Amino acid sequence: MEGVKKAIFGTCLFPAFQPAQPYFMTKKITIAIDGFSSTGKSTVAKQLAKELGYVYVDTGAMYRAVTLYALRKKYIFDDHFDKNALIAELPLIRLKFIFNPEVGFGEMYLNDEKVEKEIRQMEVSQYVSKVAAVPEVREMLVAQQQEMGKEKGIVMDGRDIGTVVFPEAELKIFMTASAQERAQRRYKELSERGEEVTYKEVLENVEERDHLDTTRKDSPLVKAKDAKEIDNSHLTLTGQFEKILELYNATISN
Repeated sequence: MEGVKKAIFGTCLFPAFQPAQPYFMTKKITIAIDGFSSTGKSTVAKQLAKELGYVYVDTGAMYRAVTLYALRKKYIFDDHFDKNALIAELPLIRLKFIFNPEVGFGEMYLNDEKVEKEIRQMEVSQYVSKVAAVPEVREMLVAQQQEMGKEKGIVMDGRDIGTVVFPEAELKIFMTASAQERAQRRYKELSERGEEVTYKEVLENVEERDHLDTTRKDSPLVKAKDAKEIDNSHLTLTGQFEKILELYNATISN
């Protein structure tokens, strides 16, 4: 298993942001943002990282990239999932983030191929929770995530960041919203990309992922006891960001 842990430790390149005062001289902390799918975790995490001059890591992209690999190899489709075949090939999977200044964040590369667009498609969304439930996959990716954040000054979003990856994080945020609101957001996003999906299909996918994420045996989605919960069902992106920035400032002050 040690070999598997080291298998995809790719080079992760992040931007050298020039943070605005007063954050430049403040003590760096670890910020963990967990929550359900389509709650806008990545959006606000990117905003926060840029504002503070922190590294941003989208752990969901990592699980999505492994899922894309499994789909391409036909290890997962419909009700079929050859977990053993995927586990056997984990040493062949190389993941890395490479910063793209045009978009302002690190994009996901799978075996040296940029797959940022491919991993966001509905087909990947349908299977990512099943792939993420495989203990060997989680162990491998959690180890890489912990390595990324050992120097602090990082904003990481996912499902188990505050409970498993960084249980000692100074600021933990748990984001939620109604399934209907999240499905509407996701449906709009997919439609704007040109994908032919229905709202009903997206809602069913959101509800299925909620069930799989919260009931899996290994690192289920749960709110950390010391996490601050934010229900953004009726919050604007600006309102959400300002609320989280207030939590950061309060954490630093304390």
